[in-house]
Amino acid sequence: MAIIMREVNRMALTQERKQQLIDEHKTHESDTGSPEVQIAILTENITNLTDHLRTHKKDHHSRRGLLKMVGQRRKLLAYLKNKDVKRYSALIEKLGLRR
Repeated sequence: MAIIMREVNRMALTQERKQQLIDEHKTHESDTGSPEVQIAILTENITNLTDHLRTHKKDHHSRRGLLKMVGQRRKLLAYLKNKDVKRYSALIEKLGLRR
């Protein structure tokens, strides 16, 4: 049981890490929901889930969640690209996406 709990804790995004991502990517002081923040949080979750799936190849339920997150991030990136190309380019560079 302890092994399962450690795995869940490693996969989940902690409050401290989430707040750190919000602080890094916020556009103004009280910002928590801008596309930049949402994309940064999704990217962190996608990275964690990808590592999990490398170990647990048959975890199809988590794979479905990963695909949903990737789709959501794509939509948010497309929105940001249409709204403001400079912000989009800066975010892509900062997160290391689209190599």
